[in-house]
Amino acid sequence: MDKFFGNLHLVLVVGLVAAIALIGYSGGFADHAQILRWLHLFFGITWIGLLYYFNFVQIPTMPAVPAELKPGVSKYIAPKALFFFRWGAAFTVLTGLAIAATSHNAPEGSSAGYLVAALTLDPAYRLIGIGMWLALIMAFNVWFLIWPAQKKALGLVEADADTKAKAARTAMIFSRTNTLLSLPMLYSMIAANLG
Repeated sequence: MDKFFGNLHLVLVVGLVAAIALIGYSGGFADHAQILRWLHLFFGITWIGLLYYFNFVQIPTMPAVPAELKPGVSKYIAPKALFFFRWGAAFTVLTGLAIAATSHNAPEGSSAGYLVAALTLDPAYRLIGIGMWLALIMAFNVWFLIWPAQKKALGLVEADADTKAKAARTAMIFSRTNTLLSLPMLYSMIAANLG
């Protein structure tokens, strides 16, 4: 038992096999959108879960961590967490766009598809469109503001002490911005699918 649960890759493979079996049992293979929604949810949980880890645990705790222990976080934990954080963001957006692009739920009498209708905030798709725009802004922040700043702050790229401090502040501000945006984004995504 310890050997099985001690191997993350094996646990993930068995979990994936169980999910595939359940998808097959429920007839989900006939509907590719079900698989895309499942992947979208998985990647979204990874992304937002790590966003909340950074903001609820790591950022507030780091000032209390003794100086000699900080490299354990900055050199080992944070870079690994940031890897899954940024790729979770990318795959959440990609699967979400794929769901919208392949949806047959386009506005009646419209030549625009669901994706265009949502992104242009068509009244029938405004709520999901707002959620999509918030997610796109958040993903932009992850890849083009937070990650470049974190590389400097963590010393993954050369930077002097002043640059590292400024980069850490930039990463924190945009991480907190994403935390703020995540709340209405999550509501938009859930509420748009309830009706």
